[in-house]
Amino acid sequence: MVLYQLTSTTIGVTLFKKMKLLTKEILKKLPKLYSQPAHDDLSQEMVFYVKLFTPDSNWTWFIAEYDPETEIAWGLVKGHEQEFGSFDMKEIKELRGPFGLPVERDICFEPIKEKELLLKISNGTD
Repeated sequence: MVLYQLTSTTIGVTLFKKMKLLTKEILKKLPKLYSQPAHDDLSQEMVFYVKLFTPDSNWTWFIAEYDPETEIAWGLVKGHEQEFGSFDMKEIKELRGPFGLPVERDICFEPIKEKELLLKISNGTD
């Protein structure tokens, strides 16, 4: 599985093209911010469409909704704590883990309902 595309080399230093975290295809599928029924009806489940993670740390973002104009996403963040809320994708794109690696998208992640996602997280299989 290739997450970065080799673009050039200079005196032994390899430069890589960063992974696009939200592709055009993903953006077409992502609901608008605060549009899922689960915000107003607690009997409904939120659906998560994207999983981002730091490959050299323990931070993960599961995105359920997104506003492309403001680049604000809403979802579940798993880091020091686990919480639902909004986060700025401009900041996520600039983040680097302790070894300098950027945030990546799990290219195998499939949309998942909230209860199933929380069960996977509690089992350590997310």
